[in-house]
Amino acid sequence: MAENAKPKRLGFWFTFLPPFAWMTVLYFVPLVALLTYAFQRHEYVRIIHEFTWENFQQIATNPGYRNTLWRTLWIANLVTLIDTLLALPVAWFLAFHAGRFKRTLMILVLLPLWSSYLVRVFAWRIILGYNGVLNGFLVHTGILREPSTLFLYNKFSMVLTLCYIWLPFMVLPLTTAFERLPTRLLEASADLGARPFTTFRRVTIPLVLPGLLAGGLSVFSLTMGDYITPSLIGGAGDILVGNLVASQFGVAANWPLGSAFAAVVLVVIFCVMALLSRKGVLENL
Repeated sequence: MAENAKPKRLGFWFTFLPPFAWMTVLYFVPLVALLTYAFQRHEYVRIIHEFTWENFQQIATNPGYRNTLWRTLWIANLVTLIDTLLALPVAWFLAFHAGRFKRTLMILVLLPLWSSYLVRVFAWRIILGYNGVLNGFLVHTGILREPSTLFLYNKFSMVLTLCYIWLPFMVLPLTTAFERLPTRLLEASADLGARPFTTFRRVTIPLVLPGLLAGGLSVFSLTMGDYITPSLIGGAGDILVGNLVASQFGVAANWPLGSAFAAVVLVVIFCVMALLSRKGVLENL
């Protein structure tokens, strides 16, 4: 027995150590370094290596920073809600009604992910811009006399682009959840006289809730950390926390404050994950 146990232990360590070392070097060490900088002080162009809470105090007391945090949370929740409403019928159709076209439709859902993130963002600039596709269509049909600037560089265009970019991350786990749904329960509900909407609300949604929340967590966290779409599509006053992080690490060279912003985002996402883990979300990511 002891001879058999030794090879098993060796096999475990040979399997465990490579991914653990990879995670330690490429994830945990940079994360610890980031959090360490968040508690250090920035003075002109120098970083003073002494413990301080002033970066977080600055975030809490600066009205502009607070407004950006609330704006980021609001937009992240809005994008998650919209993608949920869009993904539900799409995932339902893919799981139960796509038939032999399911593979083709799944490829079409995944197709945007195979292109560059910047290409997808600039595609919406082409669609929504002053000389873009949307303005051209509205002028051609006579709805507008001349192109409008209302479709770009505002919250509407930013939310629309974010919804498009992150929608596949909601569709995929939700489709998987629908595929795992026991159809006999839906048939039993119908046999007991429940209407389709009642069955959907009281049977379907509770059963696919882990997949729904997993997709929502992905969309929420990706929106919280995004800075490219607000920079290229959003208005001058529509920046998110990701833009503050990028500016502090870039132009301002204030690594401690940028790390503090990143730490706040990490804490928010961690709290959301901790709450949703009780619903089986982590198993569906």
